[in-house]
Amino acid sequence: MADNAPIGVFDSGVGGISVLKELVSIMPNENFIYFGDSKNAPYGTKSFDEIEKLTVENAKYLRNKGCKAIVIACNTATSAGGKAVREMLDIPVIGIEPALKPAALMCEHPKIAVMATPLTLKLEKFANLMEKFDDNAVIYTVECPEIVGFVEKGILQGAEIENCIRKYFEPLKDIKLDGIVLGCTHYPFVKNVIKKVVGEDVKLFDGGKGTAKELLRRLNEKNLLSDRKEKGKVEFINSSGNTEIEQKLLKER
Repeated sequence: MADNAPIGVFDSGVGGISVLKELVSIMPNENFIYFGDSKNAPYGTKSFDEIEKLTVENAKYLRNKGCKAIVIACNTATSAGGKAVREMLDIPVIGIEPALKPAALMCEHPKIAVMATPLTLKLEKFANLMEKFDDNAVIYTVECPEIVGFVEKGILQGAEIENCIRKYFEPLKDIKLDGIVLGCTHYPFVKNVIKKVVGEDVKLFDGGKGTAKELLRRLNEKNLLSDRKEKGKVEFINSSGNTEIEQKLLKER
């Protein structure tokens, strides 16, 4: 059997487009509905309860639009609301988490920085993830609350965002980092600026590709993949009413 219903993807705003690009890349014949909740962005500075409520509402909205699977393309929303969404829905629900495993295992005892929103770093889920790799790497955390706002406005380069990122890494300026984990789906859009600040030889890791591969596996397992021969479509919806930035970011390389 096949299922030609769309796949629902949502984020606190436009950041989840970095995950959507990976999904479209490995499942080009699927249709997607992307919901960006820019009206309520950023999620990373809100309370756990607020984010859980928004995450559940977003998932319900996409399920009511007939989606056969849901991708929570936001680290903070996955951490705060992923469990509640999985308990609520009887369809595949895939979340995302910081790609700490490949970073920690990149070489022998690397020095790794994890960039993420304040809430992602405070939650027990991240603490448990970090504990798993404590013996493999030296791990530093870098709270980056302002980057989401830049990406939401379509500001992906320039002195303002470069100075912001430089400020976040100031405490680590004397540490030779081997890798950086981009623990928010907005961050891959400013990876060139991050590289400019930390150096080209520092390897960047994000969880988008792993999330896409996991969804493909789950859909295949449940015979939910589309049998469509032509290229699928992406429908954009944003709680702010404006989807221009999403469409622009999907074309970014």
